Amino acid sequence: MRSHTHKTAAAVGALAAVAALTVAAPPAAAAGRDVTAEVLADRDVTLSGDTVVTVPSGTTTYDGVFRGEGTLTVRGTGTLVLTRDSDFTLPKSRQRQKVSVLGGNHPYVTTADADPPAITVERGATLQYGDGGTTGLIGHFPYNTPAFRLNQDNIRVDGTLRLSLRSAYNLGTISGTGLITQPRFLWGTWDLSGTHPFSGVIDNGTQVNAGRPEFATSLPNLRKLLNQGTYTVDTPLGQTVTMAMDFYQREYGSDINVQSRPGGKVILTGQYSWSDQGGDTNPSLSDPALNWTPARKNVNKRGTNIKGANVQWGDGTTNRIFMPGTAETVYINLLAARSRSLLTFDYNGPVTLGAPIGGGRFHDTLAAPGAGDVVVKGTKGNDVTFAAVQYYNGSTTVGKGAVLRLGSGRAGGDGGLYTRGDLYKVVNDGSLVLNNRSRPLSLSRISGSGSLTQSGAATTTLTGSAVTYTGTTTVRRGTLALRDGATLARSMTIRLTSAKSRLDASASGLRVGEAQTLTGKGTVRAAVKNDGVVAGGLTVSGDYAQSARGELVLREGPLKVTGAVRLAGDLDLATAAAAPGSPRRITVLDHRGRTRTTGTFTGLDEGEKLQLDDTTYRISYRGGDGNDVVLTALTASPSPTSDRPRTAADTLDSPAPRTTNAAATGLGWWPYVLAAGLLVGLAVPATRFGRGRGRRRGGRHAA
Repeated sequence: MRSHTHKTAAAVGALAAVAALTVAAPPAAAAGRDVTAEVLADRDVTLSGDTVVTVPSGTTTYDGVFRGEGTLTVRGTGTLVLTRDSDFTLPKSRQRQKVSVLGGNHPYVTTADADPPAITVERGATLQYGDGGTTGLIGHFPYNTPAFRLNQDNIRVDGTLRLSLRSAYNLGTISGTGLITQPRFLWGTWDLSGTHPFSGVIDNGTQVNAGRPEFATSLPNLRKLLNQGTYTVDTPLGQTVTMAMDFYQREYGSDINVQSRPGGKVILTGQYSWSDQGGDTNPSLSDPALNWTPARKNVNKRGTNIKGANVQWGDGTTNRIFMPGTAETVYINLLAARSRSLLTFDYNGPVTLGAPIGGGRFHDTLAAPGAGDVVVKGTKGNDVTFAAVQYYNGSTTVGKGAVLRLGSGRAGGDGGLYTRGDLYKVVNDGSLVLNNRSRPLSLSRISGSGSLTQSGAATTTLTGSAVTYTGTTTVRRGTLALRDGATLARSMTIRLTSAKSRLDASASGLRVGEAQTLTGKGTVRAAVKNDGVVAGGLTVSGDYAQSARGELVLREGPLKVTGAVRLAGDLDLATAAAAPGSPRRITVLDHRGRTRTTGTFTGLDEGEKLQLDDTTYRISYRGGDGNDVVLTALTASPSPTSDRPRTAADTLDSPAPRTTNAAATGLGWWPYVLAAGLLVGLAVPATRFGRGRGRRRGGRHAA
């Protein structure tokens, strides 16, 4: 026997210590044979049933082995170090575990109805496998399992199990509530296979394989995992593995590697965070903001390498992002192995990705573009912000109902996509929001049925003919520019919602198609050709040409145009008719250029009369400063015998019409007024309402 704290110079002293320990053992020791004396004397032990070792305080190194049939319980307050491999089994009457090898040419192992623990480490005690070498494991390996050896001796850990081994090993099924810890830099590999009810903490110091092509791993109850080495998750062919625990990191140089086979998927629903408190048994972070702030010597930098895998962050029930941090505190690599990688975001609330996704080696993320695609899943509430410029060559898909924001709108939070790659494209069936504060964005190849919103102060430029999305285009703030053949021809609705909104369509101009609408309060910096619907309130910094198919809707003030104006098509005054009061003058189009307004709206020639509610107006295309389109209220109904067209100026300058005394003329003046009103009602077509708002087929203007 070798012990750091129990070496004695004489056998008498050792026996006296054994006798004292035996007397002091808790009553529960009577449940099994007590072999403490044999262990302290370094003798081999043959089990013949339930067996107990009570470890004194300090460290006891045991060079013997356990064999036979039975169970081993380690209790006490000290540490028992095993230096040689032991092999024993449960009594056959307790063995029930079923092991199956499935998958045909791609075999993987499953277990069911796990055996009760063969080894138990009670609270307060520590069992250590190995002393830094390759031996010291307790295990029995009767199964012909491919590519790894499945341990039949399951273990329950309510105290501490320390794995000080440089070999590859398997512990069987793990249960209990304690701590399993592996020292750093041992380079041993622990194959964590199957489903484990363990609900304590795992401290990975070097390497854990939580899944392989030959087995899947599930830890549904694991409380926390302190990752100070490499934690590798893999799946068999066609299998889905979910890891729900929170990961923590304490030292620089740790990462999580994720791999999966064709048809396989890895779902990570927890969070990978730095830990600055709680030690090994309860790692935690005192302030979540520390994940976003570089610490000394990069001790809070942690990363993940997705190696040809299908990985999903979140399961739609949380909005705690898996990798919180910036490029200074986290790294994310999307790599190709057997195939390209896929990363899916599935959250039920807003999350922010503050670091770029690249394809470099470990922390050198930007050494190469990532090789994979990203999906923002169409889960209700899934709202993902990329607060860093991404560096993956692949597609970005936004599901229906989901939101992807490029840029957080805060200082230092500008985002973007890697658009130079041959596989770059955006498939947007949800909502794409462009929210950079200072860094200009340039995007191309945007398809899908979703919407696009420009809301940041920095300019976004859409380029190329592959901008084909069909949802609404909204400019809330800043400038949305169209260049190199990009158009909004497929976007059914274009809205400039504030005076600070700018749509810059360049020299090619903006065409509003027959099925499109252009509305709002902002400015279009280009010539506009209207074959659809344009609403007043906008400013067109260029020419405005409305075709016979087009329609101008008077809505939030006049349409303001700085260039030439050519009119045709319809004028919709439904909104003006519904407005309270009857203003004497309504400006329909404020022509701020110097050229004359040409053309007229259909059925509304210069001086034509039309009625809005109880007020009759005349239209003029030479109103205001001489080229505005203006409606001017008449001071009285015109004489039925007058056929001379009257302009807005005529109406304003004419004296009030004379009336006749009712007593001198018998019936008085009212029959003439009634007759004139009827004639006007029959002669002037009813002003039609806006498209889809009850337009009459026979008339174009509101009565």
